[in-house]
Amino acid sequence: MHTNRSAFVTLISVFFFWGFVAASNDILIPVFKEKLHLEQWQSQLISVAFYLAYTVGSIIYILLSKLNGGDILNRLGYKNGIALGLSISAVGTLLFYPAAELVSFNLMITGLFIVALGFSLQQTAANPLAIVMGNPKQASQRLSMAGGINNVGTTIGPLVVSFAIFGSVGDSLKLDSISSVKVPYLILGAAFLVVAVIFKFSSLPNQIFNEEEGAKPNDGESRGSSLKYPQLVLGMIAIFLYVGVEVATASNLPEYMKQYINIETSQAAPYISLFWASLMIGRWTSSAGAFETSSGLKKSLRFVMPYLAFGVFLLVNAIAKSNLAVFYPYSFVILILILADILSKGNPARQLVIFSFCGIAALITGMMTNGLMSVYAFISVGLFCSTLWPCIFTLAITGLGKYTNQGSSYLIMMIMGGGIVSWLQGWLAGPEIIGIKASYWVGVFCFAYLAFYGWKSSVILRSQGIELDAANETSH
Repeated sequence: MHTNRSAFVTLISVFFFWGFVAASNDILIPVFKEKLHLEQWQSQLISVAFYLAYTVGSIIYILLSKLNGGDILNRLGYKNGIALGLSISAVGTLLFYPAAELVSFNLMITGLFIVALGFSLQQTAANPLAIVMGNPKQASQRLSMAGGINNVGTTIGPLVVSFAIFGSVGDSLKLDSISSVKVPYLILGAAFLVVAVIFKFSSLPNQIFNEEEGAKPNDGESRGSSLKYPQLVLGMIAIFLYVGVEVATASNLPEYMKQYINIETSQAAPYISLFWASLMIGRWTSSAGAFETSSGLKKSLRFVMPYLAFGVFLLVNAIAKSNLAVFYPYSFVILILILADILSKGNPARQLVIFSFCGIAALITGMMTNGLMSVYAFISVGLFCSTLWPCIFTLAITGLGKYTNQGSSYLIMMIMGGGIVSWLQGWLAGPEIIGIKASYWVGVFCFAYLAFYGWKSSVILRSQGIELDAANETSH
């Protein structure tokens, strides 16, 4: 089964938007913290509002599906669902105008909440679409490719928003007014509406799972819900902690740099950009397995793709007139990522275990060192978070059959971990608790569970007659 390339390109455009907005939050957090004199945990309410919306959106989706007596996406249609989600997100961006004019923190986080509410519906539809639109043996690599586009957005987002707010990127500037935050979000809202129209008239399929199509567990049991599948239930916890460690590491980074190496908020954007670019680097590396090419070319792409992605980061920051020399040593850290990807052999469970241990090592290194070395250690967490979403998502919905959409919605619900874990780390980061540096132990505990899930999920799937190595042996 070959990928419909034009339809797939249309699909992954929404992944760009998710990344742009999510990463931009890491600039808004310190901006509002300084302007409104908030505590670190209070500023993290931006993340809480944004990621909690995914949970609310998923609950609404599940309730509407139950009231309709069937999966609502199969009735509404996948591309129609994504178009509707984009329209909802556009409404949320409109609130940034009064929020900026009135300097209202509550209005601003309400706007972000509505934006993410639309994203929730988009993600529920788009992730399963990315998985089924092509060879099933390359599902996680295809989702990594979509994630790579997501991280083009996360790389550009902090720079664009920083430029819109401060009029520059990387310079030490003081903020007089937050009224300028309304401009990029109003433009973004217009883009949402344009892409919604494109989706409406695209060639994307409107239905991918038949209502009568069902999973057939080996034990002959009739499972009436996706929650009867342990790979999904444990995967929900994994998504919660994965998004949590990813968001918490990035959103607390500006405060860490301010306290330990005297980098002001207005100068933090290139470093935040590198964190999210690291996810792009890792996902581009993994996506090499999604190409229908020879084995030799795939091996070459494993080395070419990560440095091509790193080149995109350097190019964007060169345009933004950032000091590039300070980022060159990071190219050596990328070699660790490439080695970890090779060792995973295309198996999502094995990759989850290996990358989780690398993430633990990165966080401990950051806490045990000082200066830019510690900053780059924390930033490298992005490299090792990069492919965890497609790994967890693929493992969690494998074998669910007609319950795939329902399972996908439950997984999207757990994105709220991005808000809760980052808030928890922000609270612990207070000087009266354990401080910003030691607060990164939160991420270590998150990665420890992810390593456990990587092992446990393979055991569960094997008991259901699904061999991950067999499913992926031709994908790399």
